[in-house]
Amino acid sequence: MGKWAITIHGGAGVDPNLPESRQEEAKRVLARCLQLGVEALKNNLSAIEVVELVVRELETDPIFNSGRGSALTAKGTVEMEASIMDGRARRCGAVSGLTTVKNPVSLARLVMDRSPHSYLAFDGAEEFAREQGVETVGNDYFITEENIGMLKLAKEANSIMFDYRVPLTGIDSCSVSAGSAVTDPALSMNGLPISIYSPETVGCAVVDSNGNCASATSTGGLMNKKSGRIGDSPLIGAGTYACSLCAVSCTGEGEAIIRSTLARDVAAVMEYKGVDLQNAVDFVINERLDEGFAGLIAVGKDGEVACKFNSNGMFRGMATEDGYMEVAIWE
Repeated sequence: MGKWAITIHGGAGVDPNLPESRQEEAKRVLARCLQLGVEALKNNLSAIEVVELVVRELETDPIFNSGRGSALTAKGTVEMEASIMDGRARRCGAVSGLTTVKNPVSLARLVMDRSPHSYLAFDGAEEFAREQGVETVGNDYFITEENIGMLKLAKEANSIMFDYRVPLTGIDSCSVSAGSAVTDPALSMNGLPISIYSPETVGCAVVDSNGNCASATSTGGLMNKKSGRIGDSPLIGAGTYACSLCAVSCTGEGEAIIRSTLARDVAAVMEYKGVDLQNAVDFVINERLDEGFAGLIAVGKDGEVACKFNSNGMFRGMATEDGYMEVAIWE
């Protein structure tokens, strides 16, 4: 028997002036979800069961950008996406463009387990959800007053918003405003200048006591994104990957993650260069992102955990069977 390990994230890229109360709220949610996963592993649930369980919990809490509390499109609606992968046979499922499915990660699991496909999107994914009898809700369930206010700021700035979790009452103190959003020339996406982007995706990577690895990632995408935009989170090999060696979930600038096939690269570096998990994670963040900003979490088949980010902070938590447990935001 091997040793289990779990790691979770709530997005890379955090405003350094995010109010302490908001930081603590996020850490409490991470700690609760991490403990949920730890207890499941202690009760011998499989890695694939644990990643679904934990990401469902993250989707249900509006503190992060997935499920309830998802970022809004330019039309003021929610379009969610998720993926899940079982490293035992590299089986996977993914969904995009969801507007009514309460827990996108569970629909991704059903695509993997109960369909001949790996990826369903928009109307086809919604139809499959109805066929499978999954819980659906109105689109307004996912929309929060806070996000409505941040979408308004994004539209006024004609921008895509980053760190829209800054409370509306604290916009000035957190250096995010319609005025400042359009003046930062340092950020770009897919080679084009933007003001700020929103990476608060959630994810989980697990290795169980049998050495089986699995990962899952879920997101509402970018605030003020174009309807129909698909990011890295549902793309196997980009935002999510699992195999016999490791499991990975990514977060950050989706277009950069897609270009670099970031999650798959961790496994490839381990396989082809023969390096350990942390060195592989360090290599892909340092060498594969070009000018993009992102982070990732990972577990290895022998119970290792690793994370790395080149952004300003990453909401994350990790625990191992040896008793190590940490919830953190900054370096």
